Amino acid sequence: MINGIMNIYKEAGYTSHDVVAKLRGIVRQKKIGHTGTLDPDAVGVLPVCFGSATKLCDMMTDKSKEYEALMRLGVTTDTQDLSGRVLTEAAVGVSESEVESAMMGFVGGYEQIPPMYSALKVNGKKLYELAREGREVERQPRHVDIAFIRILDMALPEVRFVVGCSKGTYIRTLCADIGEKLGCGAAMAELKRTRVGNFRIEESIKLSRVEELMQSGTCGDYVIAPDSVFLEYGGASVKCEAENALLNGNKLYPRQLDFDSRTFFSDGDMLRVYNGRREFRAVYTFVKSEGVFKPFKMFLE
Repeated sequence: MINGIMNIYKEAGYTSHDVVAKLRGIVRQKKIGHTGTLDPDAVGVLPVCFGSATKLCDMMTDKSKEYEALMRLGVTTDTQDLSGRVLTEAAVGVSESEVESAMMGFVGGYEQIPPMYSALKVNGKKLYELAREGREVERQPRHVDIAFIRILDMALPEVRFVVGCSKGTYIRTLCADIGEKLGCGAAMAELKRTRVGNFRIEESIKLSRVEELMQSGTCGDYVIAPDSVFLEYGGASVKCEAENALLNGNKLYPRQLDFDSRTFFSDGDMLRVYNGRREFRAVYTFVKSEGVFKPFKMFLE
C-alpha cells in the first residue's frame, strides 16, 4: 500500500473526484483522497493523499495557493467563467492603468461571496445543485486573503495574472468582483493552479505518468512522505520506554522524547513525532499548562 502524497497535475475535463477514481484503478488502492477541488475546466496542482496520509486531506486544504488566471472584461456569466450562460455584455472603456489599480485594490483581505456554482453546502445541499435547479440562495460572505496579484500580460479586454491567496478563495469570483468594480463586468476564461503549500506545478505529474511508473515499479520515487508537510515544525523521536505510549496515541512528556533541536516550546506549538526507528507516526501539540505534548494527528499504518 502507498502511504504518502503525490503531486498530480489535473488535466482539463476531469473533476478532482475523477482523478481520485482513476488513481484507485491505476494503483489498485481504495484509500485515496484529494486535497481540494479544482473546477473541471481548470488545470494544475492537485496533491493526492494515499493510505495513512489521507488524514492530511483536511489539513492540506488550509494551505495557501497560487493560480495563473486569464480574465476577460466586458462579460458576466451565471458561473462567473466562460463555461456559463452569458448574462451581460458591455463595452470595455477602461484604461490599462484603471484595470491595474482596480486589481491591486483587492490585495489584502476582503469579504468574498461564494458563487452559486460551487460545492459549498446550504442546508445539506450543494450550491451548484441548487443553481442547476434555477434557484439562488443567500450566501454569507467569507473572509479571504489575497497575498499578491501580479499582472503577466494585458491586452484588453483580457488580462493574464498570477494571484497568491488563502484557502477558500474563488478566482472566478475575484474576476467577477474586479469586473464589477470597473463597471464593465468580467469572467474567468482560464485557470491554472500553480502551487498548493510546498507542492509546485513544476514537480507535478499527469495520470498517464503514474500509469508508467506503476508499470515500471518506480511509483514510490514520486511519493512524498507525510511528514514533509510539517517540516516547519520541530521534530523528536520517542525513547524506548515511550514507544507504547506513542503507539496508543497517549500524551508524551518532554523527558520521553529525544528532540532534533530546540527544547523550548510555547503553548500550541506543533511537533513531528517519530518512533525509535525514525518512522513518522504523529503530530503532537504542546499544552503548556500541563507541560505535555498531546496528539493532534496520528499517522499509524
